[in-house]
Amino acid sequence: MEQSVSGVGVIDKTIAVLAAVDPNGANLGELVERTGLSRATAHRLASALELHGLLRRSVDGRFALGPRLVALGSSAAAGWPLADAARAALAELRDATGESAQLYVRDGDVRVCVASLQSPHGLRTIVSTGAVLALDQGSGGRVLTGEVGAEGWVASVAEREAGVASVSAPVLDRNDAVIAAVSVSGPIERLTDTPGGVHGAAVVAAAARIAQEAGIV
Repeated sequence: MEQSVSGVGVIDKTIAVLAAVDPNGANLGELVERTGLSRATAHRLASALELHGLLRRSVDGRFALGPRLVALGSSAAAGWPLADAARAALAELRDATGESAQLYVRDGDVRVCVASLQSPHGLRTIVSTGAVLALDQGSGGRVLTGEVGAEGWVASVAEREAGVASVSAPVLDRNDAVIAAVSVSGPIERLTDTPGGVHGAAVVAAAARIAQEAGIV
């Protein structure tokens, strides 16, 4: 492992273990490889985190992010200024499209949902506030890595989850830097296999409104 970042070695090692658990989980060998910690240290820290609910064991025995992180993530997201500024625009987007609407921010190699409103339909996409998702799956992740076309949006079909389509647009600051991604997602049968043509314009408009409400443009 690299030199301590904070000067408190056990904290740095613990954070390294948490960061090494991607959305697909990690076994002990992967924790060792990703953190550079010894097998004994990685196991000790992961087991302690499991006891505190920050990690859990999946059905196949892999370490996965734990339920306490969901609660902590929800609390953090609720107090996020950008999330607060986005609520009216997300509500308008959900009502206009009839689909679930989300706001994501990037955190290193993952994205975090900091605001989420659910579709009124019985068949809908549910992404909880505080959820941690991969950057390389789904339109929201691709927006946060800078992949945005001339239309101002990115669409995905069955990329993150079978049967689900989504459209996302970047929330830009005054320097045109991407600071968040606003998305709508739902079943392919409603969004079709060309969801950008269905909801792209609405998502772009919502992203622009969020930037204005947040005072970053």
